Formats: sequence, structure tokens, C-alpha cells
Amino acid sequence: MSSSAFTPYDRPVRAAFVGLGRIYDLNVRAYLDNHDVDVVALVDPSEERRLQRQRDWPAAATFASIAELAASGIAVDTVEALLPAPVHVEGVIELLGHGWHVNLQKPMCNDLASAELMLAAALGNDRVLRVMENYLFYDPIRKLKAVVESGEIGAVSGYHMKMVASGRGGWDVPMSSYEWQFRQMRNGRGILVFDDGWHKLATALWLFGPIREVRAWIGATEVAPTISMDAPTSISWEHTNGIRGVWDITLATEMYLRSDYYTNDERWEVTGRKGFARVNRCTGRGVQQPSFEVYVDGEMRGFHALDDDWASSFRDSGRHWLRWLRTGTGPLMWSAEEAVDVLRFALAAYASSAQGGLGVNPAEVS
Repeated sequence: MSSSAFTPYDRPVRAAFVGLGRIYDLNVRAYLDNHDVDVVALVDPSEERRLQRQRDWPAAATFASIAELAASGIAVDTVEALLPAPVHVEGVIELLGHGWHVNLQKPMCNDLASAELMLAAALGNDRVLRVMENYLFYDPIRKLKAVVESGEIGAVSGYHMKMVASGRGGWDVPMSSYEWQFRQMRNGRGILVFDDGWHKLATALWLFGPIREVRAWIGATEVAPTISMDAPTSISWEHTNGIRGVWDITLATEMYLRSDYYTNDERWEVTGRKGFARVNRCTGRGVQQPSFEVYVDGEMRGFHALDDDWASSFRDSGRHWLRWLRTGTGPLMWSAEEAVDVLRFALAAYASSAQGGLGVNPAEVS
């Protein structure tokens, strides 16, 4: 829905966390020591997780389901929806139906029909649905955008992104999280292109605007019986402004990657007529150089003082949302409508790959 219909809160917003799994550890950072919010409720079917997370919020009530929270009479303004992707549609419609604003994790949903249901629910209940995109708040990527827009590297000639998914390193992820990922894979929505890849497609749109054509070759590598990862994959596209981008995805199951989080080696590089600017890492700690570098006129400059802890992007994205609820000003990053553009981008890649790499316009995806 349009933010023009939104009335900001003149007090701290009352928030509930719905879903207390692994991703909670990242999203909660926006809420700690934040005077814009009061956490009033925690919802998760696991009693163990409820007890564990209540240590962060001793005054918050706990519930096993959304229905129990709604029946409790506790006043809630907004929900941090940390639900498994396969239940996003029904979960978000239920949350909006109770009159709560929703900050949703990506991917928004699997298809355009589901997206329309979610947008209709937000409009019908006069609530705001935001699809959080933390990569837009990662300091080195923000610096990349600023340098590109400054003209320092000249007119943009093109850009590329690279992602290597490794099999060793990083933090522990419970099997329950992988179970819904496997379900998504079986539904044709791979973890690299669609789930993690949602971030990369979002940064492309944020950096250079709408896409008019996508060409993709999405591969498959079996990593266990009946389980395949969607790599090697190559996706290329052209923006309406004529700038072209390329994204290369590879899988290295035996490679160790040092990481405090997920074991992805991610990079962005924009080439201009005078030089280039690149982000060397994000989730993992692959390239041990400054996280952001700029090369112009024969000189390489490294930026060592940026906040390149990936978790900080969750903190800053969440704070942006909570501050928006208090002021109603500025972009949502992303609104539900903008998230549909990311979904169309992903669906165009799948459609192109299914046709052997033919060009597909995301606006024409049905």
C-alpha cells in the first residue's frame, strides 16, 4: 500500500516477533536498546525457542501461535515476521488481518498470484507490508552506490556479481531451517538463485533501476540423494538505462570459508570509463583485502573504516523500518510493490533458463 495513507506513531511501536529461529539472531539487533520500539510478544511453536528468546525480553508474553497472540488481547502495532518461506503467504495474510503492520523476510513468495494476494491483504486491512532487504544497508554496498553515483569512476560500462557457495565453515543452522529450504527446492525455487539470490537481484535493481531483459542458464549439482543445488548458474540482464549486469554462481562443496554467518563468498564490481569500484566480501571472509576498493587513474584506494560486519545490515535495516513507523518519511526499502519487482526479476531468470537462455522481459512474466 502507499505510505501516504500511513499515520506515524507518536510513541514507541509495540512489536511482536513471529518466528524465533536462526534468523532471529540477526533481526533482533535492530530492537535491542532501541527507544523506537517495545517488544511485547514472542511467537513460535517451539517452547524451547520461546524460553531461550524470552531472556532477551523478560517482559514479553510468549505464544505458540499467531492465533494465541491475537486472542490474548495484547496490543500489537507491528510484527517482525520470521516465518519459513513456504508459509509466507498464509502467514502474512493472517498477520495483516489482525491489523498489524508486517516486516517480512525475503523471498516474498514464490509466484505473482501469491504476491497479489499479499498486496490485496495489505490494502484491504490498511496496513503496511514491507519486505526487508538488509543488503541495501550493508555499508560497503552503500559506499559502492555512492561512488558510482558521484561519477568518480566515470560513466558505467557494466558490472558483475560473483557468488561461491562453499560447504564448510560458518555458524550452525538447525535442520528445521534446511527442511523448508528443501521444500522450496522441490518447488523449483533454489537456495542460491531464489533464496539467497533474492539479495543479489535486489541490489541490481537498487543500483541501476528497472530491468528490460534477462537471460539465464540455471544449473543443478546433486549434493545428496534427491537434493540438488542450483549451480553452476549464469544470469545476465540489461537495465532500461542500457547498463548490463552479469551474475555468476558456483558451488564449492569442499571449500572452507571463514564466516561468522553463512558460507558465501560474494563480490560486486562496477566498471566505469575511468576506473572501477568493487565490494570484496559480504557474508563470509573470502578476499582478505579492504571490503571496498576504488581504482581510478592508476591508483587503488582501499576503505578500511567501513562497517563490513554483515549482521550490521540487519540492524540498520530494522532500525530504518522502526524509525519509518515513527515518522512515515523516506523509502521503505522495500515496499511490497518494489519486492514484486525483485520477484519478477527472479521469475524472468527461471523463464529464460527454461527456454534455453532466451531473453525475457520481467514485466511480461505471467
